[in-house]
Amino acid sequence: MNIEEITFSELTLKDVKNNETVNTFIQAANDYLGAIGYTEHGYRHVSLVSTTAENILKSLQYPKRLQELAAVAGYIHDIGNVVNRQDHGQSAALISMYVLKTLGFTADEIALIVSAVGNHEEEIGEPVNPVAAALMIADKSDVHKTRVRNLDIGHFDIHDRVNFAVNKAFLNVDKDKKLISLNLNIDTKISQVIEYFEIFMLRMNMCRKAAEFLNCKFELIINERKLL
Repeated sequence: MNIEEITFSELTLKDVKNNETVNTFIQAANDYLGAIGYTEHGYRHVSLVSTTAENILKSLQYPKRLQELAAVAGYIHDIGNVVNRQDHGQSAALISMYVLKTLGFTADEIALIVSAVGNHEEEIGEPVNPVAAALMIADKSDVHKTRVRNLDIGHFDIHDRVNFAVNKAFLNVDKDKKLISLNLNIDTKISQVIEYFEIFMLRMNMCRKAAEFLNCKFELIINERKLL
């Protein structure tokens, strides 16, 4: 898709945030995931992913409209969990298509956002456009103790343990060096670094592919040591 030939609207993330269906589905999806034991996927997560995706494209000096579309994609990427965790990316894409069309986004904008949302799962996702690449990196870099809902350490699974061990997570984009870095500080008394790789290697490979699409390299730094 040639960016210069895309028809754009003047709608923004604010319009999406004001949509009752979007907000109801975000809350319901997060409640559903909580009921089956998953980490937080609510307003904290989607707001952070939205901001991070936008900032990635901003730092790399992509057109401002693409930055806005990345922010929108980040905000709505997980609403498919209201249907089911399985294939939630595809469900989110279909729901997003309906909502964005109702709001008045152009077909070109909807195509970019829907393809990004539908490709954010690490098992099947591909960085098919800049919005998708930014969303992938933003989503997979959100690892932090505040996402853990089960506060009984004795009953932590590996996902709870790894997230709870992360005291600090920061994504840095260096345009001049063409480098995207995920910096994590992990409390190894709670979880060993090897456990991070056990559950997140697919996600890190996705980040690497997404960074390459954006003509950058991706690196993972844990406790000040470069591991990827």
